Amino acid sequence: MSPLIQLPAALLGSLGFGALFNLHGRKLAFAALGGLLSWSVYLAVAQLTDSPYVCAFIASVSLTLYAEAMARIHRTPVTVFLVTAAVPLIPGAGLYRSASALMLKHMDAFAEQGSYTLLFAASMSAGVTLTTLLFQLALTAMRRRHPAR
Repeated sequence: MSPLIQLPAALLGSLGFGALFNLHGRKLAFAALGGLLSWSVYLAVAQLTDSPYVCAFIASVSLTLYAEAMARIHRTPVTVFLVTAAVPLIPGAGLYRSASALMLKHMDAFAEQGSYTLLFAASMSAGVTLTTLLFQLALTAMRRRHPAR
């Protein structure tokens, strides 16, 4: 599918999810832009590697940095931006195919799709966790170096 279709879809998907999160105004706009950013990074990395797991990891790192920055700028919890921006990356098709194969008792397809979905989700989780950890360590180091007066 063309990026000209995928990128607006990522933006609209994140926009809709942000609205479900009851975001308004600038917070909603920036949350939706996070989804556009995450899918843009995914597509860009996909041009460099064939691994969807590397793409998911790097896209998750970028969206986590974005969410951390936006949370501080807008004085809002990080999860508001993080979850909304992650929506385009969620492996819903893999989960659907896994469940479908299981229901049809196609165990080989279930194992293949299930392992893809789990590894993709683990890649996303690793990107978010590692970036959050490093971000918090950097903030702690900066606060120790320059304590508030």
